[in-house]
Amino acid sequence: MGRLMGALTAMPWLSALVFLPLLGAVALLLVPTDQPKVARGLALAWTGGIFLLSLALLGVTETDVAGFQLVEDRPWLTSLGASYRVGVDGISVWLVLLATLLTPLCILSTVEAVTHRVKEFMVAFLVLETGMIGALVALDMLLFYVFWEVMLIPMYLLIGIWGGDRRLAAAIKFVVYTLLGSLLMLAAIIYLHLQTPGDHSFSYEAMRSAASSMGGDAQLPLFAAFALSFAIKVPFFPVHTWLPDAHTEAPTAGSVILAGVLLKMGTYG
Repeated sequence: MGRLMGALTAMPWLSALVFLPLLGAVALLLVPTDQPKVARGLALAWTGGIFLLSLALLGVTETDVAGFQLVEDRPWLTSLGASYRVGVDGISVWLVLLATLLTPLCILSTVEAVTHRVKEFMVAFLVLETGMIGALVALDMLLFYVFWEVMLIPMYLLIGIWGGDRRLAAAIKFVVYTLLGSLLMLAAIIYLHLQTPGDHSFSYEAMRSAASSMGGDAQLPLFAAFALSFAIKVPFFPVHTWLPDAHTEAPTAGSVILAGVLLKMGTYG
């Protein structure tokens, strides 16, 4: 039994959950545009399978144990000090399950709500799922930033193409606010990266250690940059004005995933 659990824990569960939606999006590109039912059915079956796979996380993780589990660490942009490092803890594992559960439910809700460019809608939603899961499991801050930005593009398309009458204005407002926050976060990440010892690292653990050794004069502006970036995503007053427009103009599926997962990214961050 111990060997079996060791083998299960060693499997790349998180990488599978991150990239399977992206693989599904690529497969959907092969579906003819004039077959929307096939595209929707394939997306629903694919994301449903991903949700069932994500349930296995409950069997291979211990949610009452501190620290990161199922950690995968592979070389990635080594010249910059970045690596493909992912893992989950007792908080993020539940948010991953929430994302994988809501995605097929949102796709199911599009049966009557989305009738044009169905294939493109499903592709955007699957790419969005990759961004959400990737941001929730990333333990390298540059990798976290990449997935954070990946979420932005498909959500912009969901609002801007399949939204209501004022969809374009709402989508642009969403992008401007979120991009401003992202740039603040990127600046803080780069500064912390340069403060890590040795060859410098984007590792979350290394950057947290570097931040804890700084004086208050350096910590305060860093905290402000991260806090404002995440506050826009929550969103907090007074950087919340993009939210009513986005919720009102987004299609139902987009509004649900926005409220159910994307807004929680700010609090999680």
